[in-house]
Amino acid sequence: MKVLLVEDEKDLSRAESTILTTVGYDVSVAYDGIEALEYLEKNDCDVIIMDIMMPRMNGIEALKVIRERGDFTPVILLTAKSETDDKVIGLDAGADDYLTKPFAMKELVARVKSMTRRNEAYSPKNLKVGSVTLNTEKQEITSENSISLTFKETKLLEFLMMNEGKEFSTERLLEHLWKNDESVSGDVVWVCVSFLRNKLSSINADIEILGEKGGSYILSVR
Repeated sequence: MKVLLVEDEKDLSRAESTILTTVGYDVSVAYDGIEALEYLEKNDCDVIIMDIMMPRMNGIEALKVIRERGDFTPVILLTAKSETDDKVIGLDAGADDYLTKPFAMKELVARVKSMTRRNEAYSPKNLKVGSVTLNTEKQEITSENSISLTFKETKLLEFLMMNEGKEFSTERLLEHLWKNDESVSGDVVWVCVSFLRNKLSSINADIEILGEKGGSYILSVR
């Protein structure tokens, strides 16, 4: 699982990053809201941990931009304040949870685990990019006509549609969809992409999955 940690206090950032890495998370670090937004333009993550009080752009402002972009990645806000208003503003802006400093590192890890489980359980039922609508419940895509997908095809297309314009390596897709199952190779990703390309073509979709076998893939609108 990939975590984006946005924290301007560098000593605290190092401590949080070390703990999360130790328990198995892949942690990327940003030190203010602008850095976070720049990172998210090109990369995905499973959870964002973001301090509220930061220079250049604070956590609330950055969160609003993230949600305006249509990015529904779970966000845990960190704040040194305990006032109810601060928490309410964060939740209204689109935060999923919050922690008040100081907090125990075990609690942070528990909140991240909770968010990753929630993210898997509550993905959107319908996604639309270009002319294509994906119904994740029915496992079906629709444009000029409709066609059914397999479970893995649905999960792969869902992931790419939620991250339109972002490039993902074969290894990242294996990690996200097959949980690094050692019995699954990169060839499986290529086969899944190939089947999806054929099905998108069959409904005259105006979106396409670019990339070559063993490399990286990106979904874009033609």
